[in-house]
Amino acid sequence: MGDLDLNDTFNATSDEEPIPYSERPETYIVPILFAFIFLVGVLGNGTLVLIFIRHKTMRNVPNTYILSLALGDLLVIVTCVPFTSTVYTFSTWPYGLFVCKLSEVAKDISIGVSVFTLTALSADRFFAIVDPMRKLYSSIGGKGATGCTIMIAIAIWLLAMFCASPAAIGTYIRVFKDPNNVTLFETCYPFPEEWGPFYSRSIVMAKFLVYYAIPLTIIGFFYILMAHHLVLSTRNMPGEAQGQARQIRARKKVAKTVLAFVVVFAICFLPHHIFMLWFYNYPKAQMSYNNFWHIFRIVGFCLTFINSCVNPIALYWVSGTFRKYFNKYLLCWRGHSEESRHNRRAWDSSTLAHLHQSTIRRNDTTVQECTVLTTFANGHQGP
Repeated sequence: MGDLDLNDTFNATSDEEPIPYSERPETYIVPILFAFIFLVGVLGNGTLVLIFIRHKTMRNVPNTYILSLALGDLLVIVTCVPFTSTVYTFSTWPYGLFVCKLSEVAKDISIGVSVFTLTALSADRFFAIVDPMRKLYSSIGGKGATGCTIMIAIAIWLLAMFCASPAAIGTYIRVFKDPNNVTLFETCYPFPEEWGPFYSRSIVMAKFLVYYAIPLTIIGFFYILMAHHLVLSTRNMPGEAQGQARQIRARKKVAKTVLAFVVVFAICFLPHHIFMLWFYNYPKAQMSYNNFWHIFRIVGFCLTFINSCVNPIALYWVSGTFRKYFNKYLLCWRGHSEESRHNRRAWDSSTLAHLHQSTIRRNDTTVQECTVLTTFANGHQGP
């Protein structure tokens, strides 16, 4: 998976005895953590997809991008997490070349979809807040805007697949041997030896720029302009523009949701990029590799996959609308409570209707009795 066991790699060319896998904490911690990632990721992202499919009211521009994020996360969770979870459990890659390539490519596609979609989401929020009447939206309307967003999402997936093509071409099963040419272990590795060290350094730097630095810089630029516009609009907004104020507050809420996704992504992928840049660019990295870098690498490795399951959790806490649907499908709270309220309202309506009809009948009887008495009294009055 591009995260070969460096302890074994170094010991393959040195006289140091490797630490047995049974004595390594990561042998037990990583598979348990990845099982949790798989469970939470499938349930959370699967529920997001279900919400989008079953509820037409949720099919708007921001939620279309959120659906794309969920599909990208599901891709890496289903095709990558089950196999990668054993990287620190087995001394060699046991799944063959096809799964090796599939896992590496799926990981790169998922990362590309995530960061490119977050960039598109940030741009969409910027234009929605700064220029809500821009030509694009004023000319094509709601359904047209969603259709345009779907086309952008498809383009993002195609771009992510293109960016993952080096992994599809270069990933292979690397065999490590001892000085006597005896095979020590095999690992899934994305940088062919025959392509030289320049290729690995170039790919690591390109991934840092394309998957992290450049998109986050663009997102930061959008949010700085957005914040500047909101400050100015708050100062200059007339008191009677209450409708406009409510609209801006709603758009700010969506922008905060997107910002939460961006912050989570930035935190989850920063340690991994730091380690890869250090290891493949620092000439004495192998000699300087110690327990700190070993732990740092494992933490960064796990965080990249945690990102695939954390977006639904963040969405649950920042969006009341999505929280309602999550409770309905996962916790069955809203379904029961809404059914109870519906039954109670139906019972109350039926009871009120019955009482109303009884009252009418009583009133009719009273009117009839009064009419008879009046007639009787009038009929027996003298001149």
